[in-house]
Amino acid sequence: MAKYLNPASTVDLIVNCEKGIVLIKRKKEPFKGYWALPGGFLENGKESLEEAASRELFEETNLKTNPDELRLVGVYSDPKRDPRGHVISHVYEARNYSGELKAKDDAQEINIFKEIPNNLAFDHKKILENYFKDKKWRQF
Repeated sequence: MAKYLNPASTVDLIVNCEKGIVLIKRKKEPFKGYWALPGGFLENGKESLEEAASRELFEETNLKTNPDELRLVGVYSDPKRDPRGHVISHVYEARNYSGELKAKDDAQEINIFKEIPNNLAFDHKKILENYFKDKKWRQF
């Protein structure tokens, strides 16, 4: 029987608030010092993608959301999207959340952007451009 190499799964979150999109500045490589969507790796065998998204949002931004209230925006699977290897990202929109924004865990800094910055990590610029192409998502 053939042995298959499986890609890793991550989650990224779009928090589209009244003032703009929440982004974190990465504290670690890859892309240390670049802006990114909050997110991280799925804990294999321990949680669903939605649970991982809720956990990662809190760990990086201090915002809490219910996994059942997340909306899947898209899946990004280009094998070259992450320099660490083949990583498939599942992107969610956090529609309802609470808490005060605070950079935590892997976030060096946190900010809200009205426009997409140029120095974004991974394929996050593409993700946000796709998100805003669909008019039903647009808030500002």
